[in-house]
Amino acid sequence: MRTIHLDGQTISTTDLCDVAYGRARAEIALDAMPKIAAARQVVENILDKDLTVYGVNTGFGSLVNTRISEDDLAELQLNLIRSHACGLGQPLSIPHVRAMMLARANSLAKGHSGVRFEVIEQLIAFLDHDITPLVPRIGSLGASGDLAQLAHMALSLIGEGQSYGTNGQLKPTKELLLEMGLIPLKLEAKEGLSLINGTSLMVGLMADAEHQLARLLPMADLILAASIEARSCSIKPADERVHAVRPHVGQGLVAERIRLFMDGSENLQMHTDCERVQDAYSFRCAPQVHGAVLESHNRLHEVVTIDLNSATDNPLIFPNPKNRGADEVISQGNFHGEILSLAGDAMSLACFELASISERRIDQILDHSRSGLPPFLAGNPGSESGMMIVQYAAAAALAEMRVYANPATAINIPTSANQEDHVSMGATAAWSLIQSVERLADVLACELIVAGQALEHLSAAPSKWVAALVRNLRGVVQPLSGDRSLSEEMRKVAKILASGAWLSLIESELGMIPRL
Repeated sequence: MRTIHLDGQTISTTDLCDVAYGRARAEIALDAMPKIAAARQVVENILDKDLTVYGVNTGFGSLVNTRISEDDLAELQLNLIRSHACGLGQPLSIPHVRAMMLARANSLAKGHSGVRFEVIEQLIAFLDHDITPLVPRIGSLGASGDLAQLAHMALSLIGEGQSYGTNGQLKPTKELLLEMGLIPLKLEAKEGLSLINGTSLMVGLMADAEHQLARLLPMADLILAASIEARSCSIKPADERVHAVRPHVGQGLVAERIRLFMDGSENLQMHTDCERVQDAYSFRCAPQVHGAVLESHNRLHEVVTIDLNSATDNPLIFPNPKNRGADEVISQGNFHGEILSLAGDAMSLACFELASISERRIDQILDHSRSGLPPFLAGNPGSESGMMIVQYAAAAALAEMRVYANPATAINIPTSANQEDHVSMGATAAWSLIQSVERLADVLACELIVAGQALEHLSAAPSKWVAALVRNLRGVVQPLSGDRSLSEEMRKVAKILASGAWLSLIESELGMIPRL
């Protein structure tokens, strides 16, 4: 198991997902330690000089002007955690909570939050010992950070609330700590606020979605190639000259992939001089649509990677030995999730568009009047329905995706006595994106199963790329020999597509698919 070194600067979405899903462990990077210590010393100096500084010895939110005595600072942090652990809804999955925990630990390790090493080490100890706090999904407004969910996380760090153990069993956190030989974290000045004030849930969820899409989108283009084979479409619209005169990077890359995937197809060679002049848009315009989705994903990757390596709590600390005091602490708004929310909303819409064009290709293949194939690919049309309802399932998934494509960012609900008068709803956007990616995998699975069945009716051999894809498909879904339930097979294919398993197998056999 590899080790991820948390320095607040260099971890990737792959690093985060490997820790979240138990494929890697984390530790504080050695070069991060001096910065963490220096920021903490600023907090200690403020307390020693009895200065009044927000986040260190004042109330929070609209209570910013309320000074807290030194004797009450520890109680202030406890009260903050307990009062803010106020989430609703079903619990987040264990991997998603672990993703949030790692994102928070990495942000604190950047060295601008003013926490002690013990705070970050407690987060790492929970990850190492498979102790995962119970965190309800609903409660974040995407500004002031993901307060409610991070507070539930912090509640477990101090030995309260409930957590999942190694076997996934839910227990009082205090019992799990005792079993593992760990002790509850005792919070000191500013540490409770630093734990709960940040974009860690938003960025953790979006990192998981981004990582899944990085594996799913190349497969979407290969599934497109299978549908081109199944429908005997032209690949002239992927001609390099076409995309050179409209040089969007994603569009050009998808066209390049189509040319690669279709090279050597006997089926297409047989249709070189067929009478069909132009194919439907769902085939002919695929580079323009798929390419735009790739560019949205590229933007999401950029935004998530930056935020994952950012300091996002408030206030932030900038140690300055030449000017000690309150000027080293800045109240600001890095906790606001607007950039994540906008990127997440854009990606959910892009996922919808990719699923939409995929569903249209399913319809093109199943419609006998356009494809020339048996109606719904049934062996005995009329007495058998073939793959008719596969399209229905894809259409239903697409309908859900249309709901998730509505922008969460456009919703603003002022809170905290109007002190927090503009929020991003970034956690809602992130959750919508997670759901969008799952449904996208479902629709693509439906397209692949339909295209694979259609290829059974063609006599000429497909390209080696499409053949490799269909070989993998046949390990899960055998051709129809009569009507049967395809539900379980559809779900299995969707899960495999999202996992990247077939992508890895095919690339190991035939070479790497070009990436942005």
